[in-house]
Amino acid sequence: MRQLSARALAEWLADGERSKPLLLDVREAHEWNIGHLAGAQHMPMHSVPGRMGELARDADIVCICHHGGRSAQVAMFLKQQGYSKIYNLAGGVDAWACEIDPAMPRY
Repeated sequence: MRQLSARALAEWLADGERSKPLLLDVREAHEWNIGHLAGAQHMPMHSVPGRMGELARDADIVCICHHGGRSAQVAMFLKQQGYSKIYNLAGGVDAWACEIDPAMPRY
């Protein structure tokens, strides 16, 4: 699992020559409803073991949570399950809101 800064993710998403990663938001529904990255897939942390079959094993997957702790755990779990291109958004949506999208609500 690799750590990815908010700025590095923003550059990746803006790069028209590079395929876009799957943004996997593992926060709870009430957190998701406050705000999330455009195009993200919502899969709360507790549901990942039962739903990981929905994730392509060869896809670039960026795991996202509030500050990066839960998403790091999910990223490590997916790596152990054989997913090879796993990233963790360091600082989570809070870092994204602070560094990239100040219009995103913070909590």
